[in-house]
Amino acid sequence: MNYELFIAKRIITSKEHKNSVSSPIIKISILAIAIGIIVMLFSIATGVGLQKKIKEKISGFNGDIQISNFDTNNSKETVKPINLNQNFYPTFTNISNVKSVHPYATKAGIIRTKDEFEGIILKGVGQQYDWTFFNEYIIRGKTPEFHEKISNEVLLSQKTADRLNLKIEDSFHMFFVKDDPNKIPNSRKFVVTGIFDSGFEEFDETFLIGDIRHIQRINKWGEEMVGGFEVFIYDFDDLKETGAEVYGSIDATLNALTIAEKFPGIFEWLDLFDTNIAVIIGIMILIAGINMITALLVLILERTQMIGILKALGNNNASIRKIFLYNASYLIAKGLFWGNIIGIGMLLIQKYFGLISLNPETYYVNQVPVYLDVKHIILINFGTLILCFSMLIIPSIIVSKISPVKAIKFE
Repeated sequence: MNYELFIAKRIITSKEHKNSVSSPIIKISILAIAIGIIVMLFSIATGVGLQKKIKEKISGFNGDIQISNFDTNNSKETVKPINLNQNFYPTFTNISNVKSVHPYATKAGIIRTKDEFEGIILKGVGQQYDWTFFNEYIIRGKTPEFHEKISNEVLLSQKTADRLNLKIEDSFHMFFVKDDPNKIPNSRKFVVTGIFDSGFEEFDETFLIGDIRHIQRINKWGEEMVGGFEVFIYDFDDLKETGAEVYGSIDATLNALTIAEKFPGIFEWLDLFDTNIAVIIGIMILIAGINMITALLVLILERTQMIGILKALGNNNASIRKIFLYNASYLIAKGLFWGNIIGIGMLLIQKYFGLISLNPETYYVNQVPVYLDVKHIILINFGTLILCFSMLIIPSIIVSKISPVKAIKFE
């Protein structure tokens, strides 16, 4: 094996090789592999990144699983309350994937300012609510603080704040229509303590986050009544299984829906990304393999005399084929090296500086998200190396067809 590697190295580093007809073809093959790796890294890092970011935003506004009363009403406003005293609250002790459970309630209303008005949903949350998601997207101010007394502090989206000309510490009135249209609507005065921008406009322009106790009073519920529960989980990949476990653990009068079931259109669209990524990776590997096959064939034809001499000296076909396969493996590794350096470098720049932006109305994010996973990088490189190498075995068989006598005379 050392002898074969020595010959392969001599072929690669020789001046004749660098100035030969095969040199530009080999450079194109290396470039094709490098470009293929860059495209594959971009497709999987941005595709998976976009999937995770959108799922994270839907989860941040709705929880991973929502528990509510069975209700045929499709309104975003809570209709039937649930008693807070449930065996799964504050946590599911029998389901390990559940991270936390938070009560919530929603109420439709109209924000009225001096010059503008806007219909919106007040989402009420409790004192123990986890603000981690919103902390990431707050651009001004802070999250509301809820204590013993009912708080008038609210969190507003940038889109709604711009439409209503509201700033931090501005106050406004919100009106809630009663069931009887002849009665005067309920009015609440709120103060803007934080403004966020998640980039998910469908939710940004829909929700206002405040104290759940306002909704309890408006609906004349007791303190033990809430609109529903949001369940957050550790591993989103097990959402379907965990959703089934949650459904089986709650009272028969309650329903549990995962966000995939609640927003099927969005999740079906996200599932298409997996197909697109697989197609792109397949095409890139095929192109890289074809280029390497071409380079190997040219290299073999160019070294026909050398093959004849090696056979005349007693080398068998398998040994000579290994020489060219080692040579090709070196070229593949070179393409992989530069492809990874350039590809990962560009992805890191995008991840930390966000140079490439997206239309949030279409993609639900402001910029291309990047998710770098060492496992994905290793699989892409290892898979490309193995598949390209496997594709080279067939053209290397040409070596066994070359006659020593004719090869030595070949020019």
